[in-house]
Amino acid sequence: MTKILLADPDPRSRQDLRDLLAQRGFELDAAADLAAALQPLADGDVDLVLCDLALPGGGGIELLQQVRALHPETAVVLLSAFGSVQDAVQAMRHGAADFLGKPFAPDQVLVAVDRALEKANLQRENRALRTALDDRLRLDNVIGTDPRMQAIFKTVRAVADTRSTVLITGESGTGKTLLARALHSLSSRRNGPFVEVNCGALPESLLESELFGHQKGAFTGALRDKVGKFEAASGGTIFLDEIGTSSPAFQVKLLRVLQDRVIERVGDTRTIAVDVRIVLASNKDLERAVAAGEFREDLYYRIHVIAIEMPPLRERRSDIGNLAEHFLRRFAAEHGRPALSFTDAALQALVAAPWPGNARQLDNLVERAVVLSHGQRIDLADLPAGLQSTAAAAAAAEAGQPAGPVLPLRTALEGQEKRILAQALAACGGNRERAAKLLAINRSTLFHKLRKHGLRGTR
Repeated sequence: MTKILLADPDPRSRQDLRDLLAQRGFELDAAADLAAALQPLADGDVDLVLCDLALPGGGGIELLQQVRALHPETAVVLLSAFGSVQDAVQAMRHGAADFLGKPFAPDQVLVAVDRALEKANLQRENRALRTALDDRLRLDNVIGTDPRMQAIFKTVRAVADTRSTVLITGESGTGKTLLARALHSLSSRRNGPFVEVNCGALPESLLESELFGHQKGAFTGALRDKVGKFEAASGGTIFLDEIGTSSPAFQVKLLRVLQDRVIERVGDTRTIAVDVRIVLASNKDLERAVAAGEFREDLYYRIHVIAIEMPPLRERRSDIGNLAEHFLRRFAAEHGRPALSFTDAALQALVAAPWPGNARQLDNLVERAVVLSHGQRIDLADLPAGLQSTAAAAAAAEAGQPAGPVLPLRTALEGQEKRILAQALAACGGNRERAAKLLAINRSTLFHKLRKHGLRGTR
């Protein structure tokens, strides 16, 4: 249950707030001075503090500073019967979630409480995620001995502690999110929130509200004010994935944020300054999208300050063995099988595989092998059948022998072509346009081949 501390010297004010908030089911504690307020805070179970600016024993600002120092996830709303604009500014500067002047309407209090708790919950979730992040999120453990990866690591270390906007490009599954988290964890903003938004997963009608927030009544269903992701990421980093899917209208608003570092909530005309580092990612060729009129040229140049392209796994085969061993150690520990290892045959098969889904596909395959294998060593038989056949074909080719019965050339090539097309579609989630780019053929050629082999994409 959410616990709220009412720190107010006025017994009538405390009782009014207690009556109002009890109706919402909150657990309440009360204090008449600073010393009494610090006791429940010492227990560490307070979610929100409503504190009078003139709290005896040190004042509301002193309590606010102590809360921020000892329990940064606990929200504080300051109250004052004689509050001025200067008091409000000072309160917000010290980290207050809100400032209310007395007397206030019940709705004002409830809105302030809801908004403060929502922001505190977002910060708490981010902190919990950061605590739970394993070594995958530290750049030193992003596996990559390939020269291209080493160059990427050098760039990340150089720009991590700057405010420069970073654009990460590359195919799905190459580790763009992982690299964005590494940028955040290596920066001075590491103790601030890391907020991730998949722009492709949100319909256009919700994306603006999700990122910028909205005012109560801004549209049907907006029953209360909502803090957007940009505000929630204040002091930290916001990661906008799949930015290439965003609409022209949204691109205009994002351009303003990048230029002026201010946002406007949906349904509001006031501007809100945001202190946030912006990292973006796209598996779409944005330069080509600009040429096709699908992406704003001015926005492209604004986000193309620091550009990092993640290479596909098939272009850095020297890293596959190390990555597989890294994933194996992690999943073996998670599933209580610390002594697991690969046989040489299994490792060779992994290195020879095409990996259309990149490191994400390898990660999933290794976890599957850990869960389904029974011995202390993961062998070729523990890997998917398709990967086994790829390994057999590679071994046969190396020995100069056919991998199976000799087929007419046309039949053999058609079977191989169908497998490659199916793999590309699977790697691109059924998206035919992305599959065509992955295969380096035009869309009409791909559509013709899909019809020929009885394959279908989803879109």
